[in-house]
Amino acid sequence: MRRTANWTIIGLAAPTLAAASPGDNWQEGYGHMMWGGGYGMFGGLMMILFWGVVIALIVFAVKWFTDNQGGGNRGKRDALEILRERFAAGEIDEEEFDRRRKVLEK
Repeated sequence: MRRTANWTIIGLAAPTLAAASPGDNWQEGYGHMMWGGGYGMFGGLMMILFWGVVIALIVFAVKWFTDNQGGGNRGKRDALEILRERFAAGEIDEEEFDRRRKVLEK
């Protein structure tokens, strides 16, 4: 999956990068390349598509790295741990603790 995504990005970016080469004299050939220059609207759309892909990759990378840190259960407490804390704090008595523990362990 990751290899396919990498080749897809390279395939989308390569024509844009190749089209952006102004040649020997950049002042005569393309004008202002920010909005496509000699390629009109197609160049501008390719620029927007390119930066959209770059931003999406950054967002997905950050999301992937933050989701995969800490073994996956980070920040989540299981029900038995909460039950033990409540018992230790005196919120529930031993009978209530045993009854709820048995239900949770089924």
